[in-house]
Amino acid sequence: MQQTNHYPTTDPDDDHFHDECGVFGVFRHRDAAALVALGLHALQHRGQEAAGIVSYNGGQFYSHRAAGLVGDNFNSEEVINRLKGDMSIGHNRYATTGETMLRNVQPLFAEFEFGGFAVGHNGNLTNAYSIRKQLVQRGCIFQSTTDTEIIIHLIAISQFSNVVDRIIDALHQVEGAYSLVMLTDNAMIGARDPLGVRPLVLGRLGPTYILCSETCALDIIGAEYVRDVAPGEIVVIDNDGIRSIRPFTKKPQRFCVFEYIYFARPDSQVENRNVYEVRKRIGMELARESHIDADVVVPVPDSGVPAAIGYAAQSGISFDLGIIRNHYVGRTFIEPSRHIRNLGVRLKHNANREGLKGKRVILVDDSIVRGTTSEKIVSMVRQAGAAEVHMRISSPPTTHPCFYGIDTPKQEDLLAAHKNVDEIAKHIGVDSLAFISMDGLYRAVGESNRDAASPQFCDACFSGDYPIFLTDQNGGPRPAQLSLLTEQE
Repeated sequence: MQQTNHYPTTDPDDDHFHDECGVFGVFRHRDAAALVALGLHALQHRGQEAAGIVSYNGGQFYSHRAAGLVGDNFNSEEVINRLKGDMSIGHNRYATTGETMLRNVQPLFAEFEFGGFAVGHNGNLTNAYSIRKQLVQRGCIFQSTTDTEIIIHLIAISQFSNVVDRIIDALHQVEGAYSLVMLTDNAMIGARDPLGVRPLVLGRLGPTYILCSETCALDIIGAEYVRDVAPGEIVVIDNDGIRSIRPFTKKPQRFCVFEYIYFARPDSQVENRNVYEVRKRIGMELARESHIDADVVVPVPDSGVPAAIGYAAQSGISFDLGIIRNHYVGRTFIEPSRHIRNLGVRLKHNANREGLKGKRVILVDDSIVRGTTSEKIVSMVRQAGAAEVHMRISSPPTTHPCFYGIDTPKQEDLLAAHKNVDEIAKHIGVDSLAFISMDGLYRAVGESNRDAASPQFCDACFSGDYPIFLTDQNGGPRPAQLSLLTEQE
């Protein structure tokens, strides 16, 4: 294992939600680790804090984990060649639980009586603090502060002899959202929580099986999409082939609807829906619900682009890139004083004045979290000479934090939790503001409307309807969910 000596810093101007991570696994390919590195490149949007790869070859596990981007740490033959073997799993991390330190970088690895075991986890366990407390009292020694290590200890103390049975035993005890990719000395195993909150897909490259978070990661290595791993399913891939185990009582699926709004890459197929097309339909619903006369529809790049295209198509208003994004922004050496931070949005976005001057502008973005970025974007567009600035948001108002693997601020820091739409409009400085309705969002995703009695998705960040019990939140104190969105003063 090789350690690097740098850690990414919080970007105080980043006012989007962030998914916790992406996972990718390869079973039986001579270039397994290289394929995993490529897959993690495709999943970089799901986590930029750290990356790790574990491989297996002839009785030995190999690991390389480091802070930073995939391309910064898996960019040489020397690194990849050290990750020997034809089985490998990898993980991109964006922390919601656990501190920013190398020991929390996944995949986590442990030696058991049955051999080595590695695991990468996308999601968040809602009873991790409660279980951890019990395990520590029992004498378990933790090496990290991440919730994923709970699973390792539960496997270690299980009374079952078979590793798959141990995994099932452990997963019966945890609550929350999880998509897992695991590696033993003779198998790759995938698992998804009973409600299927987070995505996990199965792919194939000839005789090689792939497990990963999104189909875009299959595309980068030329693999074919086979199917989604079903909610509550455990997939075991070994030399005998692939087998499916359904150890949980079947429940109605509650897939995270925000995957369609923002998290997933637009070129991915998620739960048999093309993300790009869904986002365009969201924009079209926005135009039907909240149309206003204007001269130009302008996306807040990049996440607002598909919805803005849909809005423009439905409304008949011309689409233009009135804001240009700089894709080459890294960390700055400039001391982040308040004055410099107020200019920081221009590092990422700059107004295209010729497309905005004298025009009535509709800005389309995916969400408003704290409102800091929206406020600065609106001010920038006005300074560029826009006659009017209206904003349309391709998600309902975000009123509640997520506890299922999404980095969100505390509820009191969410603008929509304590301001109505008119008050938010005044706060960010727009002439009008509208969010897509919950029913409109569901229609865009392919449902007729939201079934209030039994919602088809997890939409807790908009509704407060948490489909998985929040044991650590409701049962007593727990470490606060790590938020990288808090603006530093």
